[in-house]
Amino acid sequence: MYHVYVLVSSKDNQYYIGQTRNIAKRLERHNNGFVKSTRNRRPLTLIHSETYSTRAEAMKREKFLKSGEGHRFINTMLQK
Repeated sequence: MYHVYVLVSSKDNQYYIGQTRNIAKRLERHNNGFVKSTRNRRPLTLIHSETYSTRAEAMKREKFLKSGEGHRFINTMLQK
């Protein structure tokens, strides 16, 4: 199983979108500073995740979430 996830930074309220096979381990790596792009934005909180059976499906969804329409979807989630 593959997971697409959205993290939000408590420091600057920005979000990060990614995909992984092990979401718990990946979140731990983000919060322990092992991911360069989020190192200075810790702590991070998981606000959304979706599960897919193939990496191709997960990558397609990740690409969508990083698009303008995907950003609007995420912003709607953040307002709830």
